[in-house]
Amino acid sequence: MAEMEAATQLSQDVIRRAIVKLKKEYEVRGSSIEVIKIGIRYGMQLRKEFSSYGLPFAEVEVPKEALRTAAYIAYNQPILQSDLAKTLGSEVYEHIKALRSAGLITARHRGQTFELTTSKKFPEYFGIPSSRKEDIKKWMESQAQK
Repeated sequence: MAEMEAATQLSQDVIRRAIVKLKKEYEVRGSSIEVIKIGIRYGMQLRKEFSSYGLPFAEVEVPKEALRTAAYIAYNQPILQSDLAKTLGSEVYEHIKALRSAGLITARHRGQTFELTTSKKFPEYFGIPSSRKEDIKKWMESQAQK
């Protein structure tokens, strides 16, 4: 919100109303694009029912084989890198490198290993409506039941 306020010189209240109006307009039109709020940030994305049409145009930022590692980190965060390697195998070190370079996880030194957690970008990237660890875990559980 602060970024939009600085860029437009409009008050946060005016910006918020404009976002709500835009969101409603897209819904009424049945647009393939939706306005979403993730934590304190707003974004635009393809609606789930249209996502398959966008896949051929999307750049792959995260290798498919790293997604299992990302999911495990997100569900069990915070988790030590050493524990993750014991559970999933030594290939996680390459996955962690890819996930960190994509900005999806963070790593803090904990003794001779790292403590891994999801970053603020993680829920944005996967379309999760909250950045809270508990909410990410609940979202993942709901997706697994589908």
